[in-house]
Amino acid sequence: MASPQAQSATSSEVKRKAAREVIDILHEIATLLNTNLDRQQLSYCVSLIENGANPEALAKVIRQLREEYPEPEDDEDAGAEAGAAAR
Repeated sequence: MASPQAQSATSSEVKRKAAREVIDILHEIATLLNTNLDRQQLSYCVSLIENGANPEALAKVIRQLREEYPEPEDDEDAGAEAGAAAR
């Protein structure tokens, strides 16, 4: 019979694997919905919601942050677009 520590470690590993699978599934859904959230960001959102954050309020905050702080365009993409516009 395994020691209590070994059982605890195995249980912890099972929980981590299950959590990873949940995030993977949620990331696939988020990708299909074009949320532009990576796995880490999605994990933070799930954690906040699990700890009582209002999902609608969280979505609103994310939208506001994206409006106030848009992601910079890649230099390569901007150069390619400028070159295409000049043609």
